[in-house]
Amino acid sequence: MEVRFVTRGTEIDAGLKSYMEGKISKLAKFFSKIPNAQVLVTFNKGTFNVETTANANGVMLRAEERSHEPRKAFDQALKGLERQIKRHNSYLKDKSQFSGGEDFSFSIEGDDAPKEVFDSGNDPVIEKVKKVPLYPMNEKEAIMQMELVGHSFFLFQNGETGDINLVYKRKDGGYGHIVPVK
Repeated sequence: MEVRFVTRGTEIDAGLKSYMEGKISKLAKFFSKIPNAQVLVTFNKGTFNVETTANANGVMLRAEERSHEPRKAFDQALKGLERQIKRHNSYLKDKSQFSGGEDFSFSIEGDDAPKEVFDSGNDPVIEKVKKVPLYPMNEKEAIMQMELVGHSFFLFQNGETGDINLVYKRKDGGYGHIVPVK
């Protein structure tokens, strides 16, 4: 398994990097088809933020934790990633969603484009621009992807119509589906 390390505002020593790489490679015991993973370590205002991302056969799984120690943040994020992998495994076994189907790949790596600032102090500021590939799928698959990455919404291409759709988690615990009108 290929493990990529990215640091922002800090450096990680070889011992910690080796520890992280060893732990990440043990994820294969939960799901054998993890070709690559990424560990992003950032340091801001005295706190380490560790984001772990694993490509589980085309499904991107992500966990993020904060702590004053990078190893503790990593261990907590890894536990979250393990839970997601186990949940993904049980989903695939219970529902058999992807058997014989098309390969799906989702990228969460954003484009670190410069911030776009408006002239007036009251106007909104775009903090980050993300470019995401869209793949055809149905609403159930989109909800599964949304839950796996831990977001409250998910943008996807409707497999039946070809339109761009959005599913989101409602405050009452249900789900919503936004369909464009032409």
